[in-house]
Amino acid sequence: MINETLIRVRYAETDQMGVVYHSNYFIWFEIGRTEFFRTLGMEYKELEMREILVPVVDVGCKYKISAKYDDELIIKTRLKELTSVKLKFEYEIVRKKDESLLATGYTIHAFVSKELRPVNFKKKYRDIWDKLDQNIKEE
Repeated sequence: MINETLIRVRYAETDQMGVVYHSNYFIWFEIGRTEFFRTLGMEYKELEMREILVPVVDVGCKYKISAKYDDELIIKTRLKELTSVKLKFEYEIVRKKDESLLATGYTIHAFVSKELRPVNFKKKYRDIWDKLDQNIKEE
């Protein structure tokens, strides 16, 4: 499954030239990831209530074309990899009006307890695991 989330570039996200500042792409990845979970019928806070955290352990972004103030953007989010201790999301940021690919990226997350110890997510949270496993995007 590829989840698509629509956002609009705000003035505060740009520099003096109206170009989006690079760190905002990582915020958009988080927005896409949060909405991905919502489409599965769960929220991050549900994971936290079940005492599981999913910190970012690796992240990357390749910039292709600048996003600018007031552009409507589509954040395309897919779950690419899932193991018992981590998951990897991939992202595409696309300008809606001309479907230009602006950036690609990824985030890798560990499954950890509130004490920041690794958790075997597949074993401990099988119900959520099954939802995630059914939505892995293979190429």
